[in-house]
Amino acid sequence: MEKVFYPGLKTHVNHDIAKRQAKGFGGIVSFTLKNNTEEAALAFVTGTQYFKLAESLGGVKSLLCHPAQMTHKSIPAEKRRAAGVADSLIRLSVGLEEVEDLIADLQQAFTKVKEGKENLVTSAGA
Repeated sequence: MEKVFYPGLKTHVNHDIAKRQAKGFGGIVSFTLKNNTEEAALAFVTGTQYFKLAESLGGVKSLLCHPAQMTHKSIPAEKRRAAGVADSLIRLSVGLEEVEDLIADLQQAFTKVKEGKENLVTSAGA
């Protein structure tokens, strides 16, 4: 993971506003991957078991979205990136599943992306 966007983090630019305006910070978290490519994001979002792809986030099930290939696909890549929507941006909506299951699911998806990147580097150097 490269960068996390969540108003519950004290380092988030709008943390103080969110703290004043809400009782909690919600269950939506966005992040970018160190390998900031659409391919890495696709590997991540298709590599989860509990988190399912969805255009609209929310509800009781854990969902995720890859804006570059979903909600923002019609925007030219240069304009999308300039607006802050990175190639690897992923949005998560945390549902009601067991916390341990969700954490394990995310950990294994990050591992797959990391291993995939290493395999790409090895293949390219061969």
